[in-house]
Amino acid sequence: MLRLADSWIWDFWLADDGLRYHVFYLKASRALGDPDRRHWHATIGHAISDDLCSWTEVVDALAVGTSRAFDDMSTWTGSVVRGDSGLWHMFYTGVSRSEAGSKQRIGLATSPDLHAWTKHDQQPLLESDPRWYEHDNEREWPDEAWRDPWVFRDPSEERWHMLITARAAAGPADDRGVIGHASSANLVDWDVGPPLSAPGSGFGHLEVPQIEIVDGRAVLGFSCLAPQMAARRRGMGGGGVWCVPAIDVRGPYSIRHAVPISDDSLYSGRLVSDRSGRWAMLAFRNVRRAATGGALFVGELSEPMSVSWNSAGTALDVTSATS
Repeated sequence: MLRLADSWIWDFWLADDGLRYHVFYLKASRALGDPDRRHWHATIGHAISDDLCSWTEVVDALAVGTSRAFDDMSTWTGSVVRGDSGLWHMFYTGVSRSEAGSKQRIGLATSPDLHAWTKHDQQPLLESDPRWYEHDNEREWPDEAWRDPWVFRDPSEERWHMLITARAAAGPADDRGVIGHASSANLVDWDVGPPLSAPGSGFGHLEVPQIEIVDGRAVLGFSCLAPQMAARRRGMGGGGVWCVPAIDVRGPYSIRHAVPISDDSLYSGRLVSDRSGRWAMLAFRNVRRAATGGALFVGELSEPMSVSWNSAGTALDVTSATS
């Protein structure tokens, strides 16, 4: 578990250098008082671990950009991969003060060692494409969703793929959530394409997407809370971390078949394979119930939880770690 005395932790992503695990996470000072304010004061923290359980905080990875940069207001969720040259690439979300944080873009930073990061000269790296995705000047949502890049390389081809939290250009306002997609041959020049899932699947957005092959089968994970679901799905309950099996890591993904694998006490679930090949899920602790019946934000990283396919092969079973 990772809890910071002076900062909240929420969305996070992991990298493994072969010796240690690295976790990068959004953080903001608890002195803000109201945890809802954290989104506009986020930087990207960094901690290391030998076992995914005990973490040591190190120097922060990224801070907001200089004035008038695309990320001069806040830096949000991303992912890390290692390129063919050995250089690590961090893709992350940025929002700017000039737009009051309403428009999201994706940026890039690189590092030789996962500790010292340099933002790329080509910033932002890529933006939403109005041919397929809802844009800021026509949106029916609090913001233009183009965030949480998850980058992976399909072992059957040379190209890299990026999954993105996005919203379709058409459809009911509360039901446009899709998995956006872009691809690249070199991790710098990206081609934005149509989404890998269809709108109308019951979600206003699909946050922190991740695709992995768990015990030989592809599975897509994402997160969504009940208030951000389509009205028809909200009545079915649920909200937290979700998963859906996939035929191919490159999609398409049948989001309408997704099932929750946690309640709203956990969010931003991340699948990770340990050195023995066993799969686990980490998440951030989102809320706990107060004696008055309300929900209090927690803001800390969970311990790893065991993951396996259920007997029907339709979803992951997650065995909760001891708090």
